[in-house]
Amino acid sequence: MINMLEVNETNHMISDENLDVRTITMGISLLDCIDSDLRKVNEKIYHKIVNYARELVKTGDEITAQYGIPVVNKRISVTPIALIGAASCRNPGDFVTIAQTLDRAAHEVGVNFIGGYSALVSKGMTPAEEDLIRSIPEAMAKTQNVCASVNVGSTKTGINMDAVRLMGEIIKKTAYATKNDNCMGCAKLVVFCNAPDDNPFMAGAFHGVTEADAVINVGVSGPGVVKHALERVRGENFEVLCETIKKTAFKVTRVGQLVAGEASKRLGIPFGIVDLSLAPTPAVGDSVAEILEEIGLESVGAPGTTAALALLNDQVKKGGVMASSYVGGLSGAFIPVSEDQGMIDAVNAGALTIEKLEAMTCVCSVGLDMIAVPGDTSAATLSGITADEMAIGMINQKTTAVRLIPVIGKNVGDVVEFGGLLGHAPIMPVNRFSCEKFISRKGRIPAPVHSFKN
Repeated sequence: MINMLEVNETNHMISDENLDVRTITMGISLLDCIDSDLRKVNEKIYHKIVNYARELVKTGDEITAQYGIPVVNKRISVTPIALIGAASCRNPGDFVTIAQTLDRAAHEVGVNFIGGYSALVSKGMTPAEEDLIRSIPEAMAKTQNVCASVNVGSTKTGINMDAVRLMGEIIKKTAYATKNDNCMGCAKLVVFCNAPDDNPFMAGAFHGVTEADAVINVGVSGPGVVKHALERVRGENFEVLCETIKKTAFKVTRVGQLVAGEASKRLGIPFGIVDLSLAPTPAVGDSVAEILEEIGLESVGAPGTTAALALLNDQVKKGGVMASSYVGGLSGAFIPVSEDQGMIDAVNAGALTIEKLEAMTCVCSVGLDMIAVPGDTSAATLSGITADEMAIGMINQKTTAVRLIPVIGKNVGDVVEFGGLLGHAPIMPVNRFSCEKFISRKGRIPAPVHSFKN
C-alpha cells in the first residue's frame, strides 16, 4: 500500500530537489479507426482521442493540487500511424492530414505532445510505411505538438540499412523544413532500435499493438533528488554509494506509482507502467551529469564516465523495480545534451564529445539524445551515426535511439535555443570522414547470433 507517510517523506524532495512526475501519458489504440476512406479515418481518430483524453490535463492538475506532486506534462501516445493509415493513405501527403488531425486533437484536450506518428521497419518497409517516413518533414513543419519516431532495428531482426539511409535524408529534410524554428522538427523525431511499446517519454512514445485499448503510463524524474542523497555520503565506498542510489530510486518511483494509480482510478483507464528514468531538465540542480560528477568525476566525459553511468543506471533500476507493480518503458538514466545543463557545460569545456556520448549509450537508457550538429552535416554522416547507435542496441539487446538536430546555418561553437524542457544546445563537431559507400549499400545487417532464442 502507498500511504500519505511516504508522500510526506518526499515533500522536501519536491520543494528543494526538483522531484516531479515528468509525464502522465495516456496510450490510446487507434486500430479501430482503420478505414479505406481517409476522411473517415481522420474523423475517427479525432473523436477517439478527444473522448478518451478530455479529462487528462484536468486530472493531472487535480493530483498536483491534492498531493503537492508536480505533474509537469500530460501527453498522449497512439498506435503507430503507418499501420492506421495503410488502408487509406496513397501518398505522403495523405499521411500529413493524419498528423494534422493528431495535432488538432492534442490542442483540443490541452496536452503538450502527442506521439505515435511512427513506423516500425526493423526488417523491411511496406509502401505505406515508406510514405509515412517520407511525409515526416512536412508533417513536422505543419504541426506543433506531434512527435515522430521510426524503429529501424532490433536484436531479433537486425538493422534495416535501407531505412537507416532514408532516415539520414529525412532528418536533413526535416531540418530544412523547420529551419525558421531552429530546426525544431528534428527535436520531435527519434530513430530507434528495440523501441519499447510502452514508453511514456517524448519524442519516442507510441502505443504498441499488444497494448490495451487505453492505458495510463507514468514517467518519473529525480536527478536532483539522487544528487542531494549522494552529497550526504560523499567519500563513502561503493556499497554505500549503490545502496543510497537504490533507496532514493525506490522513493522516487513510489511517487510515480501513487500518481499512476490515482490517474488510472480517476480516468477509469487501466494502469500500464511506471517508467523510472532519471530525466534531467535545464534547471540547475536537475542534472544527470551532476550526479556523475558527485560520484567522483571532475567532469562528465572524463575517464570513468561510462563506468559511473553503468553503476547509476543499474542501481536506479534495482531500486525502482521494487517500488512499482509494473516497471516498463525505458527506465534508467537519460543523457540528453540540450536538456541537461551539466552535459552542456561538459561539451563547452571540451570534456564531452559525440564519441564519448556514444560509449556512454552502451549502458544508459536511450542513446544520442538532443545532439545539435552543424547544419552542413551530410545525410550520409547522419545515417552513419544512426547506424552506430542502432548497432549498440542490437548487439547489447537494449533500446537505443538517436535524436540528431542538424541546425541549418549554425556551426561548431554556436548555440541553438529550443526553449522549455528542450533547453539549449552547443553545436557539437562530427567526424568529417565519409561513410557514404557504407551507407549506400542496400539491404539489412543480419541479427546477431545470440538473437536466436527459439
